[in-house]
Amino acid sequence: PDNAATSYFQDKTSAALTARFKPIVTQATGAAGATRRYKDLSAKVGRYVSGFQATDLDAYVTERALSGLFTTLADEEKKIRENPAARTSELLKKVFGRY
Repeated sequence: PDNAATSYFQDKTSAALTARFKPIVTQATGAAGATRRYKDLSAKVGRYVSGFQATDLDAYVTERALSGLFTTLADEEKKIRENPAARTSELLKKVFGRY
């Protein structure tokens, strides 16, 4: 498929990338005050909504960031597969074949 290499990289690197990204996200959301505000809002909602469970904001942001990364990577992979002229490096020629 058009995203075979991306799927492979996503499968093999997601755990390691999550481990590297999440501390950066945690620092950024904390510095912006987002985590504190989200927790305050979640506590208020929890008082009124039975069974409400707040999402881990930092985990969610990290997951969405990685999802965006792999979506962009898949888009680029598709372009490379569709346009042989885009295969300019020896590595790309080896991965996607020479035409």
